[in-house]
This record gives sequence, structure tokens and C-alpha cells, in this order.
Amino acid sequence: MTNYDKRPVVRIDDAADACLVGWAAILPHLAAARDLCVECYPGAPVAAIVAALREAWPEAEVVDTAALFRNPAVLDAEIDASLGDDPVFARFPSIGIADFLDAAKVAAWRAGRVSGRRTVVVGPGAATVLPARELLVYVAMARWELQQRQRRGEIANLGGSDRSARAAALYRRAFFVDWRVGDAVKYALLPEVDFVVEANGPVPRMIAGDTYHRSLDAVAARPFRVVPFFDAGPWGGQWMRRTFDLPDGPPNYAWCFDCVPEENSLLLGFGEEAFELPALDLVRLRPDALLGGDVIARFGAEFPIRFDLLDTMEGGNLSLQVHPRADYARAAFGLPYTQDESYYLLDAGADACVYLGLTDAAEPAAVAAALTAAQAGGPPPDVDALVNRLPARAHDHFLIPAGTIHCSGCDAMVLEISATPYIFTFKLWDWGRLGLDGRPRPIHLEHGLANIDWTRRETVTRTELVNQVTPVASGSDWRRERTGLHPLEFIETERAWFETSVELDTAGTLNVLNLVAGTAAAVESPDDAFAPFEVHYAETFVIPAALGRYRLRSLAPPGAACAACAVMRAWVRPTDQ
Repeated sequence: MTNYDKRPVVRIDDAADACLVGWAAILPHLAAARDLCVECYPGAPVAAIVAALREAWPEAEVVDTAALFRNPAVLDAEIDASLGDDPVFARFPSIGIADFLDAAKVAAWRAGRVSGRRTVVVGPGAATVLPARELLVYVAMARWELQQRQRRGEIANLGGSDRSARAAALYRRAFFVDWRVGDAVKYALLPEVDFVVEANGPVPRMIAGDTYHRSLDAVAARPFRVVPFFDAGPWGGQWMRRTFDLPDGPPNYAWCFDCVPEENSLLLGFGEEAFELPALDLVRLRPDALLGGDVIARFGAEFPIRFDLLDTMEGGNLSLQVHPRADYARAAFGLPYTQDESYYLLDAGADACVYLGLTDAAEPAAVAAALTAAQAGGPPPDVDALVNRLPARAHDHFLIPAGTIHCSGCDAMVLEISATPYIFTFKLWDWGRLGLDGRPRPIHLEHGLANIDWTRRETVTRTELVNQVTPVASGSDWRRERTGLHPLEFIETERAWFETSVELDTAGTLNVLNLVAGTAAAVESPDDAFAPFEVHYAETFVIPAALGRYRLRSLAPPGAACAACAVMRAWVRPTDQ
């Protein structure tokens, strides 16, 4: 067991009243407004908010924007047609909040308003319905909490009413439509917001708009961690349950999303309270300090690096898969870049392996025939005859540029370092098993076969994709070494070993790190620009671009058996390299 922090808090303010908890504390700060707009992220508990406001202000007109939306059946049909028939993938449609609102209903409501009466509009689209308001409140939601509510059947999609749909279908629609629509509204409004409400738990919490923006400034000026979340999978293992002291209940823990800011949250500490906001808020609203100019010029206000953990210890193989090559990702899905990635082994069992690249004997026609027959219910493919099965040991690094057939085998604990282009993974074979919902997981042979790079065979795999370690610099008790990634990938990675400390520099670009060896380390500023920040084994942490020079210092006690620490560090490779 380690000291892995499952609820990292960024301390902002010791003032007890900076974060208001519960409607009794919140409502007095809103009571003076005659025209109050409560804009909500899709999936927020609008009905509960409306009920609380109507109870507090029975004389007011409190409007749920759902009453001003278009017919759900018509909306569903239009959106389904725009997304297509694939159960997983789609192109992002051009759609905004105005497409959900019924213009005639909105006009009729505006025409019928009673002059002088307090008006409160609540829900997604509230700011569109009530553009002139005295007070603007934004109700934020965490993506992981929204997924849990989808799985429990508690929420429908934006503009819909069907909560009984499969969680996978609700997620797909939210991923490609609801969250994009919500983000467009949210990031247009947050610069002018008066208050921000967090509605992830049973009790709402609220901070003032200036406190919200001051908090973003504070986070972007120090090292920090996002809030990790864990999920089960058909191949999941038990390493994280034991090592991170995770609760019983799920059959396994397959994934830890340890640094995926589009999905993760930040916890802001105010006195004894913690306020949760999406980490994406920091990316979109403080990109210069967080990402640096080079990253913004190349990707915009997007966090292009993902660190997550894949646990197959006492589990099974991941699905055999391939990611789209860059040209295919653009043509088929309109993506500006694709998911190049790598597997760094935090730990490995005696028989751990990684499947990577084609064997020399695997011919395209034979591969396609074997996978097609298996998908049709025929014999399983002889994967070992088609794909290189490579032994995997702790601290091995396997590079996986897009187009490379691959998967982690069982009994491996993988730190996956990758680009972040959403969910486009093409499964080729899932070992004949079902998902945790008892259904077969979707296989995408047509997409997958079209993207396999048939030149990545055994020689290329072993000479270009496995443990490409080269020295960078060294001192008396530290060394830095480059470990990849492949020249086709835009992410650079480096490993630093140190017994006491090592000096690093963001060089003006986002740095993402994971402590892959040792028990704990401190991140320090050589000129005291930020307070020391403690990290523990297997934790991922972010160093904003604006921080410049920083030091990693081992916190191992004197004489400890594991005195040496190591970090894996990733950043966006400059375009001129």
C-alpha cells in the first residue's frame, strides 16, 4: 500500500465563508436579484434546483428551461441522424444550445412575462432565454459524476427524456453532443459569472465569480494533481485495489484516469470545505500559464497529453486494437490529431507481456481473414502467430505510434502516456469475452484493418518501439534519459532517476510527470515561486508551463531500501525537432 492521494486538494483559502454549503447559505446571496439566470451544465439536477428556489421564493416565476425546449422525439431523431449508426464513434456535429430551444416557446414566454415580478430561469440555455439579467449563476458538473448518473439511470441526454437508454448510448450522445454544447455555453459565460455552484453531491456548494477566477490563477501558478477516478473493465486487475487501498465492490479496477483533464476534476480547498470544478476549466480559461505558447499555437486551448493507468494484474489481456493514423482520423472523424501512445510498465508479473506489431509471417490477407472469421463466430485467431508477443518487465517502455497493432497482456501494470484525441480506439479482437454488462463489446474491423501499418513487423518493433533509451545528462546521484516517443509522435518522454534531487525546466511548455519509483518526492521552486508540493508513488502531477525551473527532491527516509526515485516526464515536442 502507498500514500497515493485519491482526493488531492489544491489549497486556495483558509476563510471559512469562501465556499457556501447548502441552499440556506447560498440563497441570501441571490435574493436581491429581480432577474436571476441560473445556467446549468447538461445533466445538472435542474429539477432539484427549481424546487429549492420555488420553495424559497413562492412569489417568483421560476422557469425550468426544459419547458422551452423543442419536442424531445424530434430532437432525438435529428441528433441520431447526425451521429450515424455506429454505437461508439461519430463526427462532432455542428450544433449549439439554440438548436435545442423552441424559438416560438421562448418568444411566447418573453411576451407573457409579468412586469416587476421576480424571474428566475434555470437550466441549460438559461442565459439564452434571459440575456438581460441582474445576476448570473453557473451550475457546474464533473464529467465522471455525470457518467455515474447515466449508469444509475438518473439523467437523460440534453433535450431528451429517456433515462432508461443504455449507459453506453447516453455516454456517446453526451460525449459528441451534450458536453460540446455545454462547454460552448459555459466558457462563453464564465468570464462574467457572478457565482459558480457545484452540484456533484447531495448538497450544493457555491463560490463567488471572483473567487473562482482567483482560484484558477492560483492553480496555474503551482504544481498540482487532478482528482483521479477508477473504473472496472472486463480485463481489469487487482494491483490498484491493493496498492491504492481502493474499496471493495467492483470486481476489479481496470482504469485509473489519473490525468485526463477533459474528464478529471480539480478540488479547491476553502477552509474545511472542498469545491469541485472540471479541470477543463483551467485548460480553457488559463491556457497561457498552463500550456505555454507553443502548445496553444499548435493545439489551441487543449490539454494534448494523457496519463492513465491500466491494471491487468490477475486480470486479462486488453482488447487487440489499433488507433487511427493521422490522415484517417482527419478524413473519417474530423480530428486534428490522433492517439499516438506508449506503455510504461510500473510493475509486471513473471509472465507479463505486451503484444506489439505484426510478426514477419503475418500477411494482410491472413490477418483480415482470421479476425473476420473470429468476429463471425468462427475459431479464435492465433494471435501469437499474427502479433509479436514481447516479455514485459518493470520500467520497460513500449512505443505505440498510431497504426501499430497492440495490447497489454495480463499481469501488467501500465502507465499509458498518450495524446488525447478522445475515444477513437478500433478493437480488432476481444478474446471472445463479454463486457461487464453481459454484452459483446463493439469490434471495428473495417476501421481497424484500414489503419494497421503493415510495415511495423518484428524488426521494426524491436529496434524502434521497445526501450529506446538514450542518456541526456547525469550528475553524482542523478541521471536523465530519453525514452521516446517515436519520431512520428508529438510527445517527448524522459525518465529521471535521482537519489537526492534533480533539476528540471518546463522550457515554457506543459510538463506532465508520474513518480514511477520511490515512495515520495517534493516538487520545489529554486527561487521559491511556489510552495513545495509532495507527490507519492504512481501519482501523476502537472507542472504548468509558466513555472519554468523546478526541482524534484527525494523524500525517502535515510537508509530506506528504495532510496532512489524516478519520474516519467512528458511534454509536447517542439515542431522544429
